[in-house]
Amino acid sequence: MMRLSRRTAVAFAAGVTLLAAAAMAATPGEEARQLVRSTADDVIAVLAEKGLNPEQKREKITVIVEKSFDFMTLCKLVMARHWAKLTPEQQQQFAVEFKQHLTITYGKNVENYRNEKVVITGDREEARGDWTVKSIIERPTAENVKVDYRLRRIDGQWRMIDMIVENVSLVANFRSQFQDIITKSGPAKVIDLLREKNAKAEPLKS
Repeated sequence: MMRLSRRTAVAFAAGVTLLAAAAMAATPGEEARQLVRSTADDVIAVLAEKGLNPEQKREKITVIVEKSFDFMTLCKLVMARHWAKLTPEQQQQFAVEFKQHLTITYGKNVENYRNEKVVITGDREEARGDWTVKSIIERPTAENVKVDYRLRRIDGQWRMIDMIVENVSLVANFRSQFQDIITKSGPAKVIDLLREKNAKAEPLKS
């Protein structure tokens, strides 16, 4: 058997040590924090880019967010038990209209960017192995805003599934609004109403 030279053996041992250290460093919390950090950095970079008009910024931010969020899981959480009452075709229609509605509702904020910064303040494990990453949006001209992101490991990768702004969950907020509609007219009515509101670029409750 070939003997390793002392130099090769030392290099090999160092490499194994570095690999082990890297594996130990990649904890679930750190992986989740990194996704939130990179997403926030990418979004802020677009907001700060002076050569883009608001519509161009919205389009670029939508692409960034789509890579970080698991949108179908978000749809299922928002519709809760009513998701199974929709046909596969209706589920796809809902996903299309809901994504557009979120873009319209939250996309208007691109015009209000005033050099805000995102600071990650902590993280914690949740039920089902989910993870919450806590952050604060520091605003030079107004009060800071607390934003938490809930993430879930899906197909081996962390993806965002909810956003909680000042203790108000995006999922819970829309679930409550949809529940009122479903109680009166059934789950399919939500799709019609979203389509109607999207055509007028209006929020559900104005």
